[in-house]
Amino acid sequence: MKKFLLIFQIPELRKKILVVAGLLLVFRLFSAIPIPGVDAERLSSFLSSNQLLGFFNIFSGGALANLSIVMLGVGPYITATIIMQLLTMIFPQLKEIYYEQGEAGRAKFNRYSHYLTVPLAALQAYGFLNLLISQQVISSLSLFDIIRNVTVITAGSVFLMWLGDLITEQKIGNGVSLLIFAGIVSALPSTIQGIIFGYDPSLIPTYVAFLILGIVVIAGVVFINEGERKIPISYSKRVRGNRVYGGVSSYLPLKVNQAGVIPIIFAISLLLFPQFIAQISAFVSSDLSIRLTDLVNRFLSNQLIYSSFYFLLVVLFTYFYTAVTFDPQEIAKNLQRSGGFIPGIRPGEPTGEYLGKIINRTTLFGALFLGIIAILPNITQIITGIQLLTLGGTALLIVVSVAIEIMRQVDSHLSIREY
Repeated sequence: MKKFLLIFQIPELRKKILVVAGLLLVFRLFSAIPIPGVDAERLSSFLSSNQLLGFFNIFSGGALANLSIVMLGVGPYITATIIMQLLTMIFPQLKEIYYEQGEAGRAKFNRYSHYLTVPLAALQAYGFLNLLISQQVISSLSLFDIIRNVTVITAGSVFLMWLGDLITEQKIGNGVSLLIFAGIVSALPSTIQGIIFGYDPSLIPTYVAFLILGIVVIAGVVFINEGERKIPISYSKRVRGNRVYGGVSSYLPLKVNQAGVIPIIFAISLLLFPQFIAQISAFVSSDLSIRLTDLVNRFLSNQLIYSSFYFLLVVLFTYFYTAVTFDPQEIAKNLQRSGGFIPGIRPGEPTGEYLGKIINRTTLFGALFLGIIAILPNITQIITGIQLLTLGGTALLIVVSVAIEIMRQVDSHLSIREY
């Protein structure tokens, strides 16, 4: 409580928090501005019947439910980031920019991701509009109306990307994560309202069990998110002039969940991709688009196949993202340069191999945990049979992870202030 009050007593920190709150408020205002010609009842029915789009609606902060000008949320930017990360594995020049050119290289890499976001947003906007027209959620549009709406929706996605960058600059948390966080939190009042109005006294044991399970999931999220394997590091003594350097011991923390919530976001983006392709195929043939859309909808409506595929994608993306962001050989080289070594392991390549084995083992637990969290809504729906009682494990994971990250950032500001 003392720290919370201290936040508002420090002018610089108070200003940062108010700026972030103001930017999130702007995001919520824009998510309430709809594009013209929307049938609200049909849209609500369509989103409730399509689990993946319903989940995407949460990620967009309810912007998709309103068919707002920012209906795509930060989806196109996330997709662009995924593509750029994949390209680093194909093109050595991109890998060099990302890993070896420091902050300047990262800024350049992000700039490329920003450029790629624009065409992806335009294509996704057209795909969604075509899907909604085919489902009679919105009336048929003329060519001019389609171009106008695609342009507006694309501009909305670019605006959100810029908003995320402004939030990140405040160093209170990651801008994209905070926008997703705001979207999830904004859906809580309507969810609670639905549970209250759908209250059934005969289901009290189910409600109690659901509440206990929710607490257990939150505790598990915090436990896994904060869990780490500590690798002992020793530094050899070095004599320079009359002074002795090194000779101390430390440790290298390897997090159990090294990838955070990124694999789940990647998996959702990939699951949306077939539907996007089905709608884009309307450029070639409307009959082909209808057939592909029907095939994708049948796949998404099969809970068992959908959940299994979703789980597998999350596990694979956890390993992929960990491999992209954590290079054992590079860390081994840095340790060797600084005179550090792992006791019992030779410096250099053997250290890299040892770290690789450790990270593969710890990542397995993190990947399985993320996979279970991702399909938790499906599991609770199957067990309880109640549509409203879907324990959103992914939403909980994102909310808890972002909240912990914000606390860390604020705590670091307070620590600097104390010193």
